[in-house]
Order: sequence, then C-alpha cells, then structure tokens
Amino acid sequence: MNDVRSENNLYKNRYRVESARLKNWDYSANGYYYITICIKDRIHYFGDIINDKMILSKIGKTAYQYWQEIPNHFPFVRLDEFVIMPNHVHGIVIIKNDTCNNVETLQCNVSTNNFHSKISPRSKSLSTIIRSYKSICTKTINKTQNKIFFAWQPRFHDHIIRNEKELENTRNYILDNPQKWMEDDYYK
Repeated sequence: MNDVRSENNLYKNRYRVESARLKNWDYSANGYYYITICIKDRIHYFGDIINDKMILSKIGKTAYQYWQEIPNHFPFVRLDEFVIMPNHVHGIVIIKNDTCNNVETLQCNVSTNNFHSKISPRSKSLSTIIRSYKSICTKTINKTQNKIFFAWQPRFHDHIIRNEKELENTRNYILDNPQKWMEDDYYK
C-alpha cells in the first residue's frame, strides 16, 4: 500500500502537520486578515449568548481586553471589527508596516537548524501577533482561574481579505455572529 505522506513531511523521523497558511504568501505583508481562534474542545469559557447578545464571563473579559491591547504591542497593527463568542474569537487584523522588513527574527525563533527557521513565525507576521495574543490570554486566565485549565486549539483560521466587498461581508458576519449563534458551526 502506498503511503500518501511524503518524506518532506518528516522531521526527526516523525510526521508533522502541514501549515494551514496560504503557500507563498508573506503574512507580514500589509493587508486585512480575518481571523478565527477557537478554545480547545470548544468549551464555552468566554460567556453566553443571551437575547442575541454576547455576555462576557470574567475569562471572556480577559480575552476582550488583550485583543484590544494588540496594537499597543504591535504598533503596525490596527484592529477592525471583532467579536468574542462563547468558545471562539472572530476578528479582522490590519497589518500596516511602513517598512516591510522581513529580515528580523524573534529571539526565541533564532535557530541554526534550517527546519525551525522555515516554520517559525517571522517578526511582524500574523502568526506572531496571534501567538502572542493566545499566550498572554492563556497565562492570565490560568493564573487567575485555578479551577480550570484553559487552552486554545493549536492553530487558528485565517482568510486574506482581498477587496472592499469581502471586507464589508466579513464585518457583517462578525457583527451578526451573536444573533446567529444557534446556527454557528462552533455552537455545540
């Protein structure tokens, strides 16, 4: 029987999951990015939808606060519409680098191993922004909520918004998300 996995997916003789990111796209490039980040096992930690409105729990308020603070830590980022849902976050992240400099690397990602340098997020990239957001939320929530073990799903979904119509549709989807919660793919 032929194994469809290729040797290119091996690292230290173990298979690795291919990136969900668009191949050959520079995720530090200026643009609008629609993001969805889910809680592990889709547990409803962020609050509840009541009368078509999201009522944030203490954990949800933490996720909200740190989302709002993203531009404070990444001055080349602006935020557009976003919503915290019971078990996920939707948002539009705008990257506006005046000088796109893709040479920088994060100190923790510097490696003489070529494999790690290829898979590590670049400084000023969408992955770096989302990784930082997920990290501070996880640390803060687990430090302040000792009765739970909060975790995100390991990845996040992104969509590159390419025109004004797509931007308008995405904004409307985000704004309407609480009213359509019962129909949402993430509802369980």
